Amino acid sequence: MLKPYGNRVVIQKTEKETTTASGIVLTDSAKEKTNEGTVVAVGTGRILNNGERVEIGVSVGDRVVYEPFGGTEVKTGDEAYIVLKEEDIIAIVE
Repeated sequence: MLKPYGNRVVIQKTEKETTTASGIVLTDSAKEKTNEGTVVAVGTGRILNNGERVEIGVSVGDRVVYEPFGGTEVKTGDEAYIVLKEEDIIAIVE
């Protein structure tokens, strides 16, 4: 498992449906890219200039929406993750 450093967050991407409502199977090129996922690990937070640590505002298990081109995609085994800065998270899905 990945352990993020500082104000970084590890997200497991949510895959979009591979078939349409009418049952048509979509190819990889026709699939819509998603920018939604589930937080699987969080770093220790950001350190301010005065030495104070600011905790990350999301928790493991939160479903989030993040900047479409933010972060770095990392694969470990069969799983693909996105490692990004906390600032790249747009919203928490409730």
